Amino acid sequence: MERFINILILDRDEKIKIGLKEILGGNGNNLLFSNSIQESIPILTKKEIGILLIDIDSNEFNGFETLKTLKDVSVSKNIYILAVTSSPYSGVKMVKGLNEGTIDYITKPFNPNLILSKIEVYKKNYYKDQIFNQLLNTIFPQKVLEDLNKNGKFSPKRVENGVVLFTDFIHFSQKASLVKSIQLLKKLEFYFTQFDEIISRYKLEKIKTIGGSYMIIGGVIEENELPETRACLAALEIRNFMLNEKFVAQSMGLDFWEIRIGIHVGPLVAGIIGSTKFSFDVWGDTVNIASRAEQNSEPNSISITENINKKTNNIFKTKRLGKIEIKKRSGTIEMFILEDLKSEFSLYKEGKIANIELRVICGLSNVDFNNMKKNILNKLKSSLPEEVVYHDLVQTLNVGKAALRIAKLEGLDEEETMLLQTAVLYHDAGYIVNNSENELFAINLAKSNLPKFGYNESQIEIVSDIIKATHHDSIKPSNLLAHIMYDADHYYSGRADYYDVSQKLREENENYGKITINTILKRKKNIRQFGKPARIQELKKTKKLIIN
Repeated sequence: MERFINILILDRDEKIKIGLKEILGGNGNNLLFSNSIQESIPILTKKEIGILLIDIDSNEFNGFETLKTLKDVSVSKNIYILAVTSSPYSGVKMVKGLNEGTIDYITKPFNPNLILSKIEVYKKNYYKDQIFNQLLNTIFPQKVLEDLNKNGKFSPKRVENGVVLFTDFIHFSQKASLVKSIQLLKKLEFYFTQFDEIISRYKLEKIKTIGGSYMIIGGVIEENELPETRACLAALEIRNFMLNEKFVAQSMGLDFWEIRIGIHVGPLVAGIIGSTKFSFDVWGDTVNIASRAEQNSEPNSISITENINKKTNNIFKTKRLGKIEIKKRSGTIEMFILEDLKSEFSLYKEGKIANIELRVICGLSNVDFNNMKKNILNKLKSSLPEEVVYHDLVQTLNVGKAALRIAKLEGLDEEETMLLQTAVLYHDAGYIVNNSENELFAINLAKSNLPKFGYNESQIEIVSDIIKATHHDSIKPSNLLAHIMYDADHYYSGRADYYDVSQKLREENENYGKITINTILKRKKNIRQFGKPARIQELKKTKKLIIN
């Protein structure tokens, strides 16, 4: 898998920068340059820099005194700092540099092979750090990680209105005994990955999975409003997803899985346990009651307690289920079946998806990106003509992956990334009806559809400008998002499979009686610095390159 890293070179000497660019360019390295501390700070606070090269011999940078400042402002807490110097082994300088945060030295004059070897070592360490941090994020909620990093501990926390949601697959043990272990794991991974995506959108937190059971909490760690409502919305989406999977399986004569869901709200204590293997968990009678609610649910149904119903019955349609006994303590509790959203709170009035007003009330984004994505992908799947063999769904998804890679390197925030992804999904939709001015149709389609999913006029205008960057007459993209769109749309030109991909473009143009014009020279991102020139030279030799 190809991986990318931001490398910041802090040096005023142009010869040094040119030399390092020649040595380090390409190979997944996105090189950034700065002449001063002042120029570096905005870069470090916005973009995740993996490696920083700084000339400690220059009076401009005040030697090692600047390193702490740069590390403190860096958004990346695992930044690797290498000092560029003519004399690294002068004893005191080397020790002081290591104490202040440098991990290695690059000596002048440069030894290209030695520099490349060192950079590759620290790139591997950087990627390992990323994997480790991703693993931590799957084990602990973000707020817990922040407290651990800041204070070295997470103090037990009591909440009076913590929401607990359980899901469980019906007859899981029986199904598990009928399939191979690897097939069972793949099935669980498929379903639990979908559940992860759903609860993430509703700002809930997964606690753990046990066999076929999946436990979620809300109102404990996050600060968003109405955790009961968000939990119910997530439960409805999980149930509807499972029902859709069942209907598809039945239509194909395949086996299917069914699910039960239960939700309760009440007092909880949250904390970390363990001395060698840590885990974040919650305790209290609320957990037991939520589990009982799930156990008393019908297949593909959601049971909620009276506590949940009182807080949400103005938003959801419910039906009384009756009283159930609570194990591990005496007494009973009233249960209800959560059916659907009331029409006035649902998109399209069909009771399935929360409308924009309800999303805002719950502290969620006004934009329903996920359902917008499903909508446009379904249009592309069903409506693109057979003649479109290049600008197809696969190409759209590949451009999306490339755009996300570049967006991460550029340090885009959540909204900027969302608008970029939206433009990617729509940018080739014009091929549904028009292969010559497809961008215009794509923009009009976006302007028609996006308001339904909560996009405002300003956001739609930004999406339109990004789409314009892919027009064949576009000479210079107007902003950073448009630049990323253009780079992502032509990302294949630096890849090894360039000829396979470009062949599809030629076939598509032939289908419409058009001449292929290669736009490979328009712009070049330095992470593929060596890929594009190689393609250009090859095309020139075969006389297949048309420079426009």
